[in-house]
Order: sequence, then C-alpha cells, then structure tokens
Amino acid sequence: MSAEATNERPSRRRLGPRIDLRRLGRAALGGSGARGRLPDALEHVAKAHRAHHPGADLDILRRAYLFAESSHRGQTRKSGGPFITHPLAVTLILAELGAETTTLTASLLHDTVEDTEVTLDQVGERFGAEVRFLVDGVTKLEKVDYGAAAEPETFRKMLVATGNDVRVMSIKLADRLHNMRTLGVMRPEKQARIAKVTRDVLIPLAERLGVQVLKAELEDLVFAILHPEEYAATREAVLAHAGRPDPLQATAARVRAVLREAGVAAEVQVRPRHFVSVHRVLLKRGEVTASDLGRLLVLVGEDADCYAVLGELHTCFTPYISEFKDFIAAPKFNLYQSLHTAVAGEAGQVAEVLIRTHQMHRVAEAGVIALGNPYAAAEAPDAAEGERADPTRPGWLSRLLEWQRSAPDPDTFWTSLRDELAQDREITVFRADGGTIGLPAGSSCVDAAYAQYGQGGHTCIGARVNGRLVALGTVLRDGDTLQLLMSPDTASGPSPDWREHARTPAARIAIGRWFATHPAPDPAADHGPTGPALSLPPAARPGVRGPAPAAREPVVVGCAEAGLADASVRLAGCCTPVPPDEVTGFAVRGGAVTVHRAECPAVARMTAAGRRRIAVRWRRPDGSGPGDFRVTLRAESFSRPHLLADLTEAIAAEGVAVISAAVEPPHEQRVRHTYTLQLPDASHLPELMRAMRRVPGVYDVGRAGRSAAAPL
Repeated sequence: MSAEATNERPSRRRLGPRIDLRRLGRAALGGSGARGRLPDALEHVAKAHRAHHPGADLDILRRAYLFAESSHRGQTRKSGGPFITHPLAVTLILAELGAETTTLTASLLHDTVEDTEVTLDQVGERFGAEVRFLVDGVTKLEKVDYGAAAEPETFRKMLVATGNDVRVMSIKLADRLHNMRTLGVMRPEKQARIAKVTRDVLIPLAERLGVQVLKAELEDLVFAILHPEEYAATREAVLAHAGRPDPLQATAARVRAVLREAGVAAEVQVRPRHFVSVHRVLLKRGEVTASDLGRLLVLVGEDADCYAVLGELHTCFTPYISEFKDFIAAPKFNLYQSLHTAVAGEAGQVAEVLIRTHQMHRVAEAGVIALGNPYAAAEAPDAAEGERADPTRPGWLSRLLEWQRSAPDPDTFWTSLRDELAQDREITVFRADGGTIGLPAGSSCVDAAYAQYGQGGHTCIGARVNGRLVALGTVLRDGDTLQLLMSPDTASGPSPDWREHARTPAARIAIGRWFATHPAPDPAADHGPTGPALSLPPAARPGVRGPAPAAREPVVVGCAEAGLADASVRLAGCCTPVPPDEVTGFAVRGGAVTVHRAECPAVARMTAAGRRRIAVRWRRPDGSGPGDFRVTLRAESFSRPHLLADLTEAIAAEGVAVISAAVEPPHEQRVRHTYTLQLPDASHLPELMRAMRRVPGVYDVGRAGRSAAAPL
C-alpha cells in the first residue's frame, strides 16, 4: 500500500498541516525574491521556527536555502516534483518539533553533498564546522565504494556521528519520515525493504531519542506497508466509531470541572491514539471501544501540580491502581516523564490519563529535539577531551558505540545493531563502588562484566547481587546492586557457557573474539601447570573421587572411658578431627573407638539410633608434640583455569602434604575441591585455611563434614 493511500487517517497525530508540495515547488521555482528578503518557500519553516525560537536569526536559513536550491536546481524527485521540496519538508518537520537554527540549516543542506557536486569543505566554509559535521553525519556512503556493505556502514558512520552530536540522528529521522510519506512512487518490493529497515533500526532509535511524534507516524506508515490487511482491519475498527459521541470528551469535561473546583490550573485534552497503538489494543482485547481510541492528557505548570491532579482524580473517580505508573520520579531511559493512571469514566468505561507539565510534554513529543542545542551549556567536567557529554542521560548510545568498534564485519554489526535495538527497555544496576551500569532489560551478570570492564570482563570469576553470591548467568533486575568479582590473572578467559548467558552485542562479540583467538586445547595434549611437578593420586582428577584414606592408629588421642583405656582409637574419615576440636567417640566392632568431631552430622545420626557415646579427649589440648594430623578441607571457588594447581601450590607452601584431592564437576561456574591433608602440627590449621582463601577465585574454605556447608 502506498504512503499516499494512507493519508486519510482519522486517528494519527500529525506534526501540523501537511505542506502543499505543489505550491512549495512553484514557490521554489519562482525565484528567491528580493535580495535579503526571506524566500516564499521558507515562510512555513520560518513561522514554525519563530513559534519555538522567537528571536532566531533567519538569515543563515535564507542563505542555506538559496545554496541548496541552486545546488539541486534541475533535479526532480521520483514523483516528478522539484528535489528542493524534500529538504524543505524535512526542515519543516524539525522546525515544528522545535529544532534550533543550526539543525534547520543542516537539514536544508543535508542532501547537497550526497546528490550534487557540492563538497563538505564548501559547506564548512559557508556555514561553519558545526553544520559541516551534521551534513557529513547524514551523508550516505557510496555503493560503488562499499557494495552490499554500504547500508550497514552508512548506519555505523551515522551512529558514530550521533555519539558526538545527537542532532545528526534527528535530521535522519525527519528525512526518513518524509521519504516514508512519499514512498508510494516506489516499487512494492522497494517499499517493503525500506519499511523493514525503518521498523528494525530507525523506529527503535526514535524511541530511544524520545521523539515520539516521529516514531508514531513512522510506525503507522510501516504498518500500512508491511501489514496491509491488519492495517485495514484496524482502520475499519476506528471508522466504526466515527460520528458517534465520544465518551472521553464527557470524561474530560468532568475532569476539568473537578480540577477547576480544586483550584488546580490545568489543560485537559483528548489525545487520539495512532493506528499501531489501536492495533495493540485490538490484539490484547479482541475489540476496541470508543474510549480505547484515545487518552486524556492533563498539562500543568509544575511537577507538584502533577501529583495534585493525581490526588484529585483518585479521590473523585474510581482509579485502576494496577494501571498507575510514576515516570516522573523514575523517568524512562529516553527522557520521558509523566504520570500514568486510569479511572472509570461516566459510563464505567476505562479512561487512561497522562499527567505531565508543559515542559515534560515538549520532551515527550520531541525528545532530544526539544533540548534545542544540547551542547550549548558547559560540557560535563569529566568528559574526555574532544568528546561531548551524552544529553540523553542513559548509556545506550555509549554502549552501542563501544561494541561497534569490536565489530569490523558489516554483517556482524548489522545483526548486532538490530538485536541491540530490539531491546525495548533499559535497566539501571548499581555497582558496589557507588557507580551505575545501564543495560538492556534481560541482561545477565556476564553482560554487566563486559559493560563495566570491556575486554577485562574475561577475568570475571563471580558476582554478588544484592549481597548474595549468584551464578554469572543470573538475569539482573532494575535497581539491583551488583559486585563483580574479578580474577587478578589477566590471562584467564571466559567459560564456554558464557555465550548462552550473554545477551548484549558487546558481550557476545567480546566472547566470540576470545574463543576465535583461543581455540579449544587438544584433550590428548598435556596442559598441566608450569612450575614444580605435582604428584597427586587419581582422586585429584576432576570429577573422580578416590577411596577414603586408610585408618591409622592415632598417637595423640587418649580414651577416658573406664575399661577402654587400651582400646584402638581411630579418627573418623568423615570429619577428620584434629586438636583442639571438641570430639566424641563411639565403640565399633573389634573393641575399637572411632572419634568424630562433636559437630559431625554422623554424631547426630548415631545418637538418634541409640548408639552410646564414649568420652574421649586429646592428650595435649594444644595439639603440640610429635605426630601427624590428618584433616579434610573443602574449598568452594569459582571455576577458572589452573585453579587446582594454584590451590595445591598454596597448600605445599605451608609445608602440608596432600594425601588425596577430588574436584567435583563445575556447576553454574562454581566448583568444589576436597583435600585430605597431612599436617605436622594441628595448630597450623587456621593459617593453612587462610592461605587457601587467599588463592584468587576461592571464596570459602571449611572442614569437611560441617553441617553448615552450603551445597553447590
């Protein structure tokens, strides 16, 4: 369906009366008028511009128009009209949204370098470096130079320019809107191709920049081209209510009366929904009522008045509390601020209400365009030299610019860009050091690691979310507090399963590049640690448990029970007690006594089964004197390369012999190491455990058999 065929749309909000392109073309071809006088073709632009900027100097616009008109003279659009009507229409769109003079100047000139013999240097000489930069930002790359990669690389160039000046994207959005309005002269297949790119890239960018007016009309135009049947059904549903009484008007009148009586100065409007919004309601409910075709908009002067209006509405009407949202206290990531609520209307129908100040309304409609020149104020003190502060506040643009540097392949960039823009919501995560990280909704701790540390995210070994240790694949929520645990080993790399947890292009590209340069090792090769050779029993191999160590006669335990003084005493292998542990014993077959730590779970089980405890004690409470002590320790850690070697080396450095070692298979990036060790001195045990905890990646070391040990 052509764009012209969709012009009569009763529910779509427009920027203002459409300019008559035929009359504009005649004005453009009729000459520039008297010297120094504003050309007739610019009158619409000048009127709209003065409405937002009464004191604007229009001379530069006059000069830009004359330069553009002479450069494009003789060129026509596919519709047959003079080409100059296109930059004029784009400039009018921006002027109605409140764009400042520099943006309008660049929009008049935005096609001169691309479609005429004019050079960027000529633009810079006549209109300054700022206009030159904006024109360069929206100028397409030549297919003759880039081939099939021309479109992706053009968008990459445009986004990089937008990172320095968001006005580049404002001009591009207005340019695409006018092209979509006049797309009916194109072949159907070309219409569909342009509409898909608009849907996948430009509409999400309009949403992120907060330019809701452009976004809404672009959505309707794309909807009509890509889904003509659904569009027609939605149009019929809207037209079915045409000519009938509008219940929202009655509700609006009552709201005005309530606010007037309360002494709250407010303007109440009925805002029609655009077609795509009505279609969403139709999909959700199966039908639309007259009250679904619009919403009430209440405009006030101050932020406090917004809450005063909310209080009056919830007092005098029946509110639907589940529909209440406060985007004033917590603005959206695209600058949007408003209170959303819903109340029961006169006939019981649901009336959705938006409450905002006049300034909030300007930003809600025009986004960054409503900021005028966002760089006119002093730049942020912490901005890098030559780098402008991001006026959009969130980090989505900075994040996008960061990962695109790591995507030299146009196909990878194009796919990643669409994936990034498909995320329609942002979350903010608070770092443990007080900073914040902006991420798309659905991001995991892996994504946060790469967002905060870039390539350094490879060394992440764990994370705490809201104080709790979590797996790196944990999905973060808005407002979470995150502490990333990083390994000091800069040579460590990501785990293969990180690719499943990575949702942002930055993380996926970084992980993919790491594995591309670090192929999987040959399992037949010896990749053991360097340094002193380690001699471990088979139990030290990951996932293999060795047999329990053989019992041996202790030399430091004496039995205090009468009649058992000469009994054979054995230390239990399940809890391996050492001085000065509190111990207890149980008689076993053959007249022997097995000694357990008092907190060993086996003690509770045997006591419950009716087994009689035997009182035992250490001969020397401090554990000094001759003799070796066997102890089993369990180390909880994050999985990383060479961890077993580092732990074993730390144990050996303490003069302790390893009897056996077992490593359980990793689970959610965590792994458990169990060591049975021979200590020459039991009093050295606390220092040994501290040494093991100092190994990077180890977050807990405890005695085996401890009932409080947390399972993996």
